[in-house]
Amino acid sequence: MQETTDRLLRATGWQRPHAFAVISEAVWWVTMVDATLVRYHPDVYHGVLAGYGAAERRVIEGTFGGLRFVRNRMGYYADHADFIRPCRMKSGPGAGPIADWTWRPMPEPGLVTPTVRGQEWEMTRYRAYQVQLAGHPVGESFERAAAFLRLAADGSLSRS
Repeated sequence: MQETTDRLLRATGWQRPHAFAVISEAVWWVTMVDATLVRYHPDVYHGVLAGYGAAERRVIEGTFGGLRFVRNRMGYYADHADFIRPCRMKSGPGAGPIADWTWRPMPEPGLVTPTVRGQEWEMTRYRAYQVQLAGHPVGESFERAAAFLRLAADGSLSRS
């Protein structure tokens, strides 16, 4: 995860397909590491989260919720370009840092989950995406997520 997010944060001037691929990979890694820590080290995870103020906790939780929405929809229900807006630099689209590309606002999804609980879960992630990711730089989301996950992972390693 760390290598992927670092690569994304440093990358500049890539062609769109390659940039979309590294963003997709970062989404996958961040959400998988997050899920692993929540499942196998919940006390450490929630302890690290509790160390933040209420407003920052909401931002962190919303960031992960938004990234889960991206993971579950990108490539299945929406194309990468539907989610990501490349920067338009003077030398052409895609010439600047990928971290400066932004998440596009998304229309409310058609709910394909038959259960009420599943629909609520999906809409919660959608709303988190709209609030914490849409209109914000891609790099900002990954910096926040990776910083939190490093702290939680370090705490889980020290308990092992």
